[in-house]
Amino acid sequence: MKCNINGNEYDFIKDIKDDDQVRKSFNRLAQEIFGLSFEQWYKNGYWGNDYIPYVLLDGDKVVANVSVNIINTRWHNQAKLYIQLGTVMTDKKYRGKGLSRWLMEKVLEDWKDKSHAIYLFANDSVLDFYPKFGFEKAIEYQYSKAISKRVVNVKKLDMSLAQDIELLLDAYKYSNPFSALPMENNTGLLMFYCSQLMKENVYYIEEYKAVVIAEHEAEKLICHDVYCPGECSLDDILCTMANENTEKVILGFTPKLTKDFQVAKHEEDNTTLFILKGKENLFEKNMLMFPLLSQA
Repeated sequence: MKCNINGNEYDFIKDIKDDDQVRKSFNRLAQEIFGLSFEQWYKNGYWGNDYIPYVLLDGDKVVANVSVNIINTRWHNQAKLYIQLGTVMTDKKYRGKGLSRWLMEKVLEDWKDKSHAIYLFANDSVLDFYPKFGFEKAIEYQYSKAISKRVVNVKKLDMSLAQDIELLLDAYKYSNPFSALPMENNTGLLMFYCSQLMKENVYYIEEYKAVVIAEHEAEKLICHDVYCPGECSLDDILCTMANENTEKVILGFTPKLTKDFQVAKHEEDNTTLFILKGKENLFEKNMLMFPLLSQA
């Protein structure tokens, strides 16, 4: 679709994944701005219909983008469809021309009435940009508790092996039964993390049929997410994942049962959560966080 923005003509396209030329140009811009490439993710078959770039092209070159991430979640057993905006980027030579504004307005036009909530994580350089579209800051809270080691067999999964990927995907079908706001049916985003950023941090506990994505940092266990049928307790899994030095676990999701957990504001460098006003905002009255592995 041709569009005129402040006197300049561009081509607007969305859902670019199967257009080789546009996708590669998109990847070049993502590499330049964020140091990220989606190409291997695409080639591995994980780029599905839940990640939708809205791009502007000048000729055959992608010059601006805002991506829609469809996030299926659940709150108090009610299914929710949230939209997370991400990969917001403009080629340096095209900044200040209104391209991001045009794309934001297009995304909101398409999704405002089709979703329960729209949100994004902004870096510090653009904190004044998103309120212009009706977004407001929200505070996230993170839960932690003291734990000790329990001896149960844990296997580290190899994300280059088909059988280990199958174990992960089988467990993911159950989602996280311990999470107040679980990520559901988003295999693409899960595998973006587990095939790249978190590929060394995926574990299987056969006794509980559980896959755990976790990292050890000195005496801390950071448990990003858990996928299992839920026939055990969260404590069973956390204590199994602890090692001899572990004194404390920090959760990458909000637990359904918060008793015995300590809670504190979750603050991440150069990252601020914004939620669109006029839509659902669970963060106003609840001490929550979006799962770390749902952050696009």
